[in-house]
Amino acid sequence: MGKQLLRSATSVGANYRAACRAKSIADLIAKLGIVEEEADETLYWLELVIESRLMTAEKLKSLMQEATEILAMTVASIKALREKCKS
Repeated sequence: MGKQLLRSATSVGANYRAACRAKSIADLIAKLGIVEEEADETLYWLELVIESRLMTAEKLKSLMQEATEILAMTVASIKALREKCKS
């Protein structure tokens, strides 16, 4: 679980960096979609760590909150970009 968590969490940053260099709005949306998936996967692994009782929810509270905020911002950005493409 630890390795999967590390992979997905670091992938969020790497893919966001790639999104910052997108060549078009469609490319940006696609790359942000990967960020969304990886942030959600990170939350999944954090939840499993808690459910497996490897760490307490209290110890992971700030990481869970940060991952949730990153996911929410990414989803909001994707929605805004899709609306921009429609107009």
